[in-house]
Amino acid sequence: MATPYARSDALSALVVIPPLLLAMGAGLTAGLFAMKAGFFGGSTPEAPFATSAPQTIVVAPRTVSYRAPGEYTRGGYPVDAPMRSVSFERPLTIMKLQVSKGVYARCVAQGACPAPEPEFSTPGQDDVPATGVSFADARAYATWLSRETGETWRLPTDEELVFAAGSRFPDEALGDAAGGTNRADRWLETYRRETSRGAGRDGVPKSLGQFGENELGLSDFGGNVWEWTTTCFHRVNLDRAGPNLDDTSSCGIQMVAGQHRAAMVYFVRNPKGGGCAVGAPPDNLGFRLVKDTPWYEPLLRPLRKTHLIS
Repeated sequence: MATPYARSDALSALVVIPPLLLAMGAGLTAGLFAMKAGFFGGSTPEAPFATSAPQTIVVAPRTVSYRAPGEYTRGGYPVDAPMRSVSFERPLTIMKLQVSKGVYARCVAQGACPAPEPEFSTPGQDDVPATGVSFADARAYATWLSRETGETWRLPTDEELVFAAGSRFPDEALGDAAGGTNRADRWLETYRRETSRGAGRDGVPKSLGQFGENELGLSDFGGNVWEWTTTCFHRVNLDRAGPNLDDTSSCGIQMVAGQHRAAMVYFVRNPKGGGCAVGAPPDNLGFRLVKDTPWYEPLLRPLRKTHLIS
């Protein structure tokens, strides 16, 4: 059993340790400042970041309703995904345009990003979206851009794309066929929808801005470039009352969004060559990034300049 003295010592430690840690932190900060100012030898001017931040829009907080991503079935037959409602309590800062081919090429030239598929990496037309890139490639670019700009960039979630895409985000309801009792009608409606998606499409990437802006200022969403997200694919089997019987998630398969949602294997660069887990494949795979501003961002900026962190 602990003695009163032991308890007293423990309490004293709790009182003393936090100020001690603060003092150590202050000392470390002062030391770094002195080194930076040149008090301990020759100083070097603070180098600016190599790349300017891309153009962004800020989406104001609001509540959005959307259809859950993934594949939903009941009794082995397709049904509409359930509707969700979520309130975004903070603004979202997201790239206005998709990442361009020209800017992505700079990341490749520095050895920080893998080269796109050969058919997507021909010289010229730098103002078109970067396509022929996988989920892993897009994450490598986010790491490079964070280091180059001193800011924190990442891929969006499916939910965040819904938030930013506004009225342009597709509602993939099957309609009356999904609610009917005739299973054949549901399969036929699914087949009709997937067939129509592939009809008359032009898969050649267009110049940035070609598809216009939505009501929030986001450009080109829903054109012919689908965008990677960090949301994993779900295959959900519902019982008759609605709750899940089982929910199979696969984080080797990511949701992409554009004219419709699709599920793509994370390493696929060319959707026309396969790798689409569900439904009609996208025309092209590209991406845009979300800018995060965590409270500790000012602490990361000097470390990024020294390449101590990515």
